[in-house]
Amino acid sequence: MDRYKVLLVDDEEEVIDVIERKIHWDMLGFDVVGSANNGVKALELVEKLQPDVVITDIKMPYMDGLELSRRLNEDYQNIHIIIFTGFDEFEYAKEAVHLEIEEYMLKPINALELSDCLKRLKSTLDREREEKLNVEKLANYFNASLPVLQTNLFVSLIEGRVSESDYEKFLNAYRIDMKGPLYCCAIFHTSEHHVPEGMNPLLLSMSVEQQIKDRIADTWKCKVFTYLGNTVLIIEIDSEDAMADLTDACDRFCRWAYRVMGAVVTAGIGRVCDSLLSINISYDGAREAVSYRVLYGTQRAINIAEVAPKEQKIDIQYEDANMHDLIKAIHIGSRKNIETAVNNEIERLHRTSKTMSRYKLTLMEMVGTFYRFCANNFIDFDNFSGVSNPYEKVPEMDESTLTSWLVETATAISDELKNARNNTSRRMVTDAQSIVVDRYMEPDLSLDTVCSELGVSNSYFSSVFKKETGKSFITYLTDFRMDNAANLIIETNEKSYKIAEQVGYQDANYFSYVFKKRFGMSPSKYRTEHLSDK
Repeated sequence: MDRYKVLLVDDEEEVIDVIERKIHWDMLGFDVVGSANNGVKALELVEKLQPDVVITDIKMPYMDGLELSRRLNEDYQNIHIIIFTGFDEFEYAKEAVHLEIEEYMLKPINALELSDCLKRLKSTLDREREEKLNVEKLANYFNASLPVLQTNLFVSLIEGRVSESDYEKFLNAYRIDMKGPLYCCAIFHTSEHHVPEGMNPLLLSMSVEQQIKDRIADTWKCKVFTYLGNTVLIIEIDSEDAMADLTDACDRFCRWAYRVMGAVVTAGIGRVCDSLLSINISYDGAREAVSYRVLYGTQRAINIAEVAPKEQKIDIQYEDANMHDLIKAIHIGSRKNIETAVNNEIERLHRTSKTMSRYKLTLMEMVGTFYRFCANNFIDFDNFSGVSNPYEKVPEMDESTLTSWLVETATAISDELKNARNNTSRRMVTDAQSIVVDRYMEPDLSLDTVCSELGVSNSYFSSVFKKETGKSFITYLTDFRMDNAANLIIETNEKSYKIAEQVGYQDANYFSYVFKKRFGMSPSKYRTEHLSDK
């Protein structure tokens, strides 16, 4: 294994010569790759030679050893530093503990002591190198696992299980570079009931997927994976105008697959969306499009955006439709949107109900949808329906009464959802503020510790906290600490460093800096001015 590189820095050339001659560098696992007589020259050599260790004197012209160490810590944090000092400099050097110096050694240099120091340093460097190799192994393992991780993320996206706060983080972590600007989802369903003689259905499906990768994925920018026995494509497109070409390409493939492979393949094309975060909507449309094969036939591509408008002439089953627009309006919480959605539902009701029995059945299914929606959101629908036995009363309402009932009921449910969200947010903020009151004196109290205790993510908590209080959590914590510090400064005779410890600051200098930033003056001046006012 290569030896570790050492750079010697001292303004006395004879000192460097003695060190080079007296130390058995190769036996210790080191090579001296260069020397410099001041810190400025040393920095130039560090950039060029990239040493593992810098051994430096303190007193040197142009740039001393402590300033050199400070620069190295800022720009080359992997370099280990050993400092030589004269006896009168030793205590001064030891005060610079924040420079993370590996060793301090008194002049004149003792070869045995330096050798022992280098042996210890060699063990540290070996350990760091081993950890680095382990990290590289983990990186290689991660790269090998990346296709599986990406597929898992795509599955979570089409299922709608990725939150907006985690979306960008996951895309970056799993190296998914899909810039759109638009996206859509396509599903290729291979029939298990029409398989060429002697062919295994699973092998046929795998063969179809491979051909999709060869014939479609190479032409269209997309990600291909298997989900629930189907081949799923998440496709990047430049504009909605490209959807016709995409549908045609998928249609040609389905016909080719039957002609050449004997596979009965149906492709469902979902609607366009402008973000991968919304790809679940396109996926739902693609899955719905595949189901239309019973009406439009197999061995073809079905674009939901093309067939859905035509299907409005067919009776809509509310059990399946679930009043999507109205439910979405309830979630959004806009009364105007609710009124629009209700009017659309009433219009659709009249358009699709050919008989009175069908009309009443559809209204009962609408009531059932309300019950299911409320149950899924832990709401008792009976508290908001405004009528007893809605399954019986709602179908008997005239159009005006029905419209009013739908609007008021949907609005009441929407308000309850909004109140529940607001109450949850306020309760979380109140709990966080209580933690600050109880634990502000703890130095390690932070956004991370509070979020961990509350069981929420940092991004969600931060957005809610700022919305409720008007300031970030860190600002709130800092202000709370500073207010308590100000009271202690006026009410006690404690030293600043003692007060700093009492409000959660271990570094008195940093405490003074934060205090001055908040109040415009140092703690001592604050005490003097406020005591003189009394």
